[in-house]
Amino acid sequence: MIRLLLPLLLLAQSASADEGGVSFWLPGNYGSFAATPTEPGWSLPLIYYHSTADAHASRTFSRGDRITAGVDARADFLFVVPTYTFAGKVAGGQAAVSVGAAYGRVSAGIDATLTGPNGNTVSGSESDGRNGVSDLYPTATLKWNHGVHNTMAYLAAGVPTGTYDKNHLANLGTNHWALDAGGGYTYLDQKAGREFSAVLGFTYNFENKDTQYRNGNSLHLDWAASQFFSETFHAGLVGYFYNQVSGDSGAGAKLGDFKSKVAGIGPQAGWFIAKGYYVNLKAYHEFNAQNRPAGWNAWATLAIPLPGAQP
Repeated sequence: MIRLLLPLLLLAQSASADEGGVSFWLPGNYGSFAATPTEPGWSLPLIYYHSTADAHASRTFSRGDRITAGVDARADFLFVVPTYTFAGKVAGGQAAVSVGAAYGRVSAGIDATLTGPNGNTVSGSESDGRNGVSDLYPTATLKWNHGVHNTMAYLAAGVPTGTYDKNHLANLGTNHWALDAGGGYTYLDQKAGREFSAVLGFTYNFENKDTQYRNGNSLHLDWAASQFFSETFHAGLVGYFYNQVSGDSGAGAKLGDFKSKVAGIGPQAGWFIAKGYYVNLKAYHEFNAQNRPAGWNAWATLAIPLPGAQP
């Protein structure tokens, strides 16, 4: 069985939580083999992400200068995450750095706009769709291996460079800085062909200066479990829990603290292909959502080793 595996690293945002139903952290970001060391050198994960989510018309959300009722959102992104893994040891572990970004489309519809940008009241439905680029997501990781036990620490940031306009319903950027840090564990028994991974993290959000809205801080847990059915194929389950631990704040937080939470679960399958390539497919059905749209999302990942990397 392949000993050193490429984890699926991705930081992104879509219709999720907090201001306008959008958060820095995308639940499901980490999956199988998250804490397992990888081969040194350059690699290029490519991730296609699709999300469909909605909220009942009785649920209101703050979007820029508006208070909107009901949300129906769809997102399609192609993420590119160039990653470099260092050959030398750092604090006894393996260090890696990456920068993720995406191009895609976000579509959003609402049942009613209760408060317009200039304070006027508007009724009826409205929709919006935009193509553009996401924010930048630099990430640094440090991993340690002890037989079947693997541990990992990470630090990530959200750099507000994405397509954003507070007067639009659909945006691809959050327009605020964010910091995220956490740790993970992977149990990988190659003889039995079993694997389990979990990553716990904490997000600190800064204020959106255009709307004077600051998302509350949040805890998130991503997990995955799988069984190898051959030397190159594994399948199992994935899931996540997202919970906002402090309320939203600022002059733009017209709905109060607006804490949100959600959980998701679904299937996954992965294939290790010749020359170090790896393909993973996974999907999540969301449940137990509060103060956020909920639906389902799917991920398709192709991890490409670049010239100079060892398979």
